[in-house]
Amino acid sequence: MIESFYLFILSYRGGDSNDSKSLFAEGAFQDHSFPKASTSFEELSSYIETLADEHMTTHVFDELWELYQTKYQ
Repeated sequence: MIESFYLFILSYRGGDSNDSKSLFAEGAFQDHSFPKASTSFEELSSYIETLADEHMTTHVFDELWELYQTKYQ
């Protein structure tokens, strides 16, 4: 079974405060509206694009999505 993207990125929480992936994961954790059960690139990408959070950027999302895809291919 494929875990949700949210559960995947939680493994990046608690890292260095200068690490963009850690900041993204912390932002997603703090965001109660984040689509926590989603495995859909379109749904997650659309959410990130409309959110406009300084830590949850599309650039970092793309990096994390690549890692997520690599894990589940």
